[in-house]
Amino acid sequence: MKLRIQILCFCLAISAIANSQSTDSKPAATNKRDSILLAKFKAKGTYPLIKSSKFSGVMPVPGITEKPDSTMKYKLLFSFETGTNDPQKVKDENRGLAEIGRIVNLHVAAGIPLQNIDIVIVTHRKALYSLFSNEAFKKEFKADNPNIQIIRELESAGAKFIACGQAMQFLDIDKGSLSPEVKIAIAAKVALSTYQQKGYTMFEIDED
Repeated sequence: MKLRIQILCFCLAISAIANSQSTDSKPAATNKRDSILLAKFKAKGTYPLIKSSKFSGVMPVPGITEKPDSTMKYKLLFSFETGTNDPQKVKDENRGLAEIGRIVNLHVAAGIPLQNIDIVIVTHRKALYSLFSNEAFKKEFKADNPNIQIIRELESAGAKFIACGQAMQFLDIDKGSLSPEVKIAIAAKVALSTYQQKGYTMFEIDED
């Protein structure tokens, strides 16, 4: 089963909200509307597990009548591609990791116990820079890695991070640059097909 995920689509308008602070080209009325919506989200959002990103929150929903089976095993597979090596943009938190955190939070908020949630994050393309150790990140970008805290939170929740070996070769990223907990596969495509065969539900985390 394959689900296509747009980053930060909290609802029909949230993708625009996430970028509202840096969109000077938007009409004033649109910026005002987005600011109001973002303020409402920040005021009401809850963070049942992953707490380090404001974009990983869950909006409370009254009157829920369709509930998941909390006794099932939920096997979540993320194809994580969102990233950059732009010296300025890379210093901001990776919104793809925030969205992964949000999806995990949604499952927890739905009443699924953490022990029934299995998380695998297959990382490729420039998303790999987000998985740099803080030391390697500082050496490369002259700043602390802003993603360290959310990565630690996800790992504490049992998440397995897998790096694409092909992307590492193309981008000249060596194993020593990545956090030591990151596993390395020959290719993201092989890791993704392997876990899909094991019954994992795949979420595509990219910039489309």
